[in-house]
Amino acid sequence: MGKLTYNASLTVNLEDRLLAHLEAAIAAKLQHGEGCYFSWTDSPPSGIGRTTIWLHPNISLSYKYAGSRRPPLNSDWVYALLLSANSPAGLEIVLEPHP
Repeated sequence: MGKLTYNASLTVNLEDRLLAHLEAAIAAKLQHGEGCYFSWTDSPPSGIGRTTIWLHPNISLSYKYAGSRRPPLNSDWVYALLLSANSPAGLEIVLEPHP
């Protein structure tokens, strides 16, 4: 289980494969100087509910993976995440598309 840390104050646990795809999609947005919201449903240990953060190039993010190897990326999944990020609701976790 990997970790995404936002602004050194909020950490969310995510599966390494999902985290790698989120990292690729978020990097694409931030490299263009674009910000967006990122929302997810909280897991029971952190409380039932929903969290939304504002992603912006001036706010620090760190990615910590449990595994030593980067998972292979599915470009269709990165694209689906980017479509979500470009919507009015912002980036949300979507299921990995399969061929």
